[in-house]
Amino acid sequence: MKQLQLIAILILSLTFASAEAQTTRILFVFDASNSMNGYWESERKINTATSLLSQSLEELYGIENLELGLRVYGHQTVHIPGQQDCDDTQLVVPISSGNNLVIKKELSRITPKGTTPIARSLEKAAGDFTDCEDCRNIIILITDGIEACDEDPCAVSRALQEKNIIVKPFVIGIGLDEKYKSTFECVGNYFDATNKETFETVLDIVITQALNNTSVQFNLMDDQNEPKETNVGISLYDQNTGENLYNFVHTLNKVGNPDTLSLDPLPTYRAVVHTIPTIEVTDLRVTPGQHTEFDIPAAQGFLKFEFSGRSEYESLQCIVRRDCDVVHHQPFDSKQRYLAGSYDLEILTTPRIHLDNVEIKPNDETRIAIPSPGRLMLNTGTMGFGGIYLIEKNELIQAIKFDEGDPSGRYILQPGKYKLIFRSRSSNQTLYTIEKEFTISSGSNTTINLN
Repeated sequence: MKQLQLIAILILSLTFASAEAQTTRILFVFDASNSMNGYWESERKINTATSLLSQSLEELYGIENLELGLRVYGHQTVHIPGQQDCDDTQLVVPISSGNNLVIKKELSRITPKGTTPIARSLEKAAGDFTDCEDCRNIIILITDGIEACDEDPCAVSRALQEKNIIVKPFVIGIGLDEKYKSTFECVGNYFDATNKETFETVLDIVITQALNNTSVQFNLMDDQNEPKETNVGISLYDQNTGENLYNFVHTLNKVGNPDTLSLDPLPTYRAVVHTIPTIEVTDLRVTPGQHTEFDIPAAQGFLKFEFSGRSEYESLQCIVRRDCDVVHHQPFDSKQRYLAGSYDLEILTTPRIHLDNVEIKPNDETRIAIPSPGRLMLNTGTMGFGGIYLIEKNELIQAIKFDEGDPSGRYILQPGKYKLIFRSRSSNQTLYTIEKEFTISSGSNTTINLN
């Protein structure tokens, strides 16, 4: 004998976009299996469920941009032990607007007879929605039994998600054995109902959730665990489909508190906070009908690059890395905000300057100043090979490599000791290699003639 349970509200959201000006389409999938003839408290379960759902339908009448439909299962074939009609599921009222009373009338005609093909009904219900680019499509399943056709609602849930259909149920159980509760862990939240008032409350909550957005507040926490970080972009994605749902710039309101926004409470969200580097937070769930706050650690400081004197560079970039990953390319003579922490810097001077473990502190400014470069005027008078090398601790570090061609010209180099190594293309012996050591000072001019 099936364990007594009332599973209410399996929500499948097929598409999510901005809730503004959207049509919400709700398909009620109703259990009319034989067990609904049983009693819950002093009333038959079928009477309690149809009565409460009918009340909700009356309250939904006249709401704009709302379409409703009804699918029923277990109502056509009489249940015989050992024989189950697992195809006993039917779209009784197609989804359309203004049919609340039609659905209410059909509910009054239901006579529980058959078995409980939950998985198959959900699979077919997903096809009851016509194509719509800007609709929120929701299925609300009301049933008193576990799957009876040796099929797996969780497997159906996973298959639907692969088609970008999101399954998010709310399960209300009455006297349900612990081993059966786990049946629904893969797709939803469990509520233990002790009376019909509990069922009524949860039904109201879920319908409200289907129709209305919920206020949400993102708190970007500073190093003092205060929500004072702001002015960064945040993108919200449906965690299951990957669809980008919302984008906004975080704001503190006039009294210095994070501003609120309205979100669809149906999806599970993945948030990307566009700090440098970005912050990613998963498994964000909005509580329907309640103001929800998400605290995200985001303490930040500033990194500023500058020259100690006049620069000869027309443009200069610094590669900023964290944990070996490039997080930003910052122009020189600029200030940029980063998450507090340690970074490795590669300044694209000639030769390049590497600074490791540069600490950026919360609400502070880390300043990086480098010497202004000098200028080398080189005149070789011929094409050739070789390069210019920085001398550091008796080691030669290549700053410029000469390809086949005349390397004559003007070079911007950081201050230091250098060595020029050059052999003309016409000289086919190593002994004709020329070496010249020279020094570059900030703002100075150095000339080398090899003619």
